[in-house]
Amino acid sequence: EPTVKKRCPNCKRTHTKKNVHTHNGKQNHYCYACGRQFVSNPEQIIISDAKRQRIRRLLLERIPLRGICRVEDVSLRWLLAFMVDFYDQLPSDLNFHVEEEAEELILYTFESEIDEMLSFVGKKANKQWISIAIDVNSRQIIAFHVGDRSRQSAKALWKSMPQCYRKHATFYSDGWCAYEEVIPERQHRVVNKQRRITNHIKRFNCTLRQRVSRL
Repeated sequence: EPTVKKRCPNCKRTHTKKNVHTHNGKQNHYCYACGRQFVSNPEQIIISDAKRQRIRRLLLERIPLRGICRVEDVSLRWLLAFMVDFYDQLPSDLNFHVEEEAEELILYTFESEIDEMLSFVGKKANKQWISIAIDVNSRQIIAFHVGDRSRQSAKALWKSMPQCYRKHATFYSDGWCAYEEVIPERQHRVVNKQRRITNHIKRFNCTLRQRVSRL
């Protein structure tokens, strides 16, 4: 019997062929006319709000992404897209606030520690540095940036900091040259590990590695 050609949903032509299978095992088809790839009788899977809420909670635990996919019966492609949308909804200012009013006189100085944490995406050759600035007194994260260790990344970290810190704060770092080029000299203090001034940010980086297994 002659093979029945599938009709392309885009251009409505039947000049198509079978083109392997999709990630969920369905037969994929390719249209020679317009280049569209499609499956027959596609089914739209609706993820309930309750399942989405469970996945948000699972992302906070030390569970592999493929483990979440197996437990909640979702594809890895959907989960990665869900993570991107979920993280995009987070506030860019990290909910940081400065105490501006008080009933009594409080002497408060702006001091911040800066450090980087190395990780990778996909393979170890694709290195990604997480630069973090933390307030010494309140332990709040005031800014962060994900990228390389270039001057452009240091500028992006500096730009994301609250204006009051860029004007008045003193920043402690390990002396990475990119920071020396971006942070004003009068506000930058280079310290070594023996002085233990940057212990708070280094402790925070260790906590991240322990609680977020993907780091």
